[in-house]
Amino acid sequence: MGLSATPRADGRESAVDADGSAYRSGFVAVVGRPNVGKSTLTNALIGTQIAIASSRPETTRKAIRGILTLDHAQLVLVDTPGIHRPRTLLGQRLNDMVDESLSEVDAIAFLLPADQEIGPGDTRILARLRSQYGKGDEDKAGWKIPVIAVITKIDTLDREALISKLIEVEQFGAFTEIVPVSALEHDNLDEVRSLLVNAMPEGPKMYPDEQISEERPEDTIAELVRGAFLEELDDELPHSLAVVVDSVIYPDNDEDDDDDSGAFGDANNAVGAANPTDKVRVLVSIYVERDSQKPIIIGKGAQHLVQVKKRLRTPVNRIIGRKAKLELHVKVAKGWQSDPKKLARLGF
Repeated sequence: MGLSATPRADGRESAVDADGSAYRSGFVAVVGRPNVGKSTLTNALIGTQIAIASSRPETTRKAIRGILTLDHAQLVLVDTPGIHRPRTLLGQRLNDMVDESLSEVDAIAFLLPADQEIGPGDTRILARLRSQYGKGDEDKAGWKIPVIAVITKIDTLDREALISKLIEVEQFGAFTEIVPVSALEHDNLDEVRSLLVNAMPEGPKMYPDEQISEERPEDTIAELVRGAFLEELDDELPHSLAVVVDSVIYPDNDEDDDDDSGAFGDANNAVGAANPTDKVRVLVSIYVERDSQKPIIIGKGAQHLVQVKKRLRTPVNRIIGRKAKLELHVKVAKGWQSDPKKLARLGF
């Protein structure tokens, strides 16, 4: 597809398709309470997993940007942590991350789950959006940017219940648009894409066609490891789990790397320390807050670590671009969720 740049009245460039139609591009913040399907929807729209999805609340801990490139548009979907009442410094940092993500977007997708009633958390989010993007009135022209209500998990409702939910959402907020979707069933995804594209301003392509995320490979691997433990342990998993990729060491790297201490020391419980010379070593630290949580992560005979490594062998190889081996170390960083220095070391 050929694109040419033409000047806009505001001084920015617009891209025009070969057939003369305007190309659209921009950023969409995907917001909502914890566990409303933000990551699931983002992954479904992009067409591959870029964010970990789980039934556990507060799974997403960073604003992950997924890039959807179409023939006539490019959307950057900013999957944000769930907005909630913070109980720790980490919780406050996650809310601050959402605020930062909202500051420079072209549209907002506000997710409301079909299987839950609208509650105080949704009301707080709506009030935050109105304070930042409202025009002071409650009608459909009352937003400075499009704010689209996305009713998720519609596969849990029959037709009559869905109609009632649509009416409830319409009465709840004067949204620019309302669209129901089931990301798991891929029901109405095309309509969601269409609405988001139409909400974007005219503008040029911002990323290469093949790029689907802004995440560094190390961050993507860390998220995959955390997601694998979510699946492996389910309800047993401590909420205080954090994962950091300390280093990626290639076989031709002559650098002596005997220090596996990571951010906080206590490098123990390594699995797979011996590596064939043709494999890339990916050193990963897994942090919990208490000594008693370490056996939960490790499992009897290190079975949980082994299972996670097996599950991620192919995805990690793809990210690295050659055969790689995870070396997982479980460590304790006491009280890290409320310690500013430890949070900073863990990337929050």
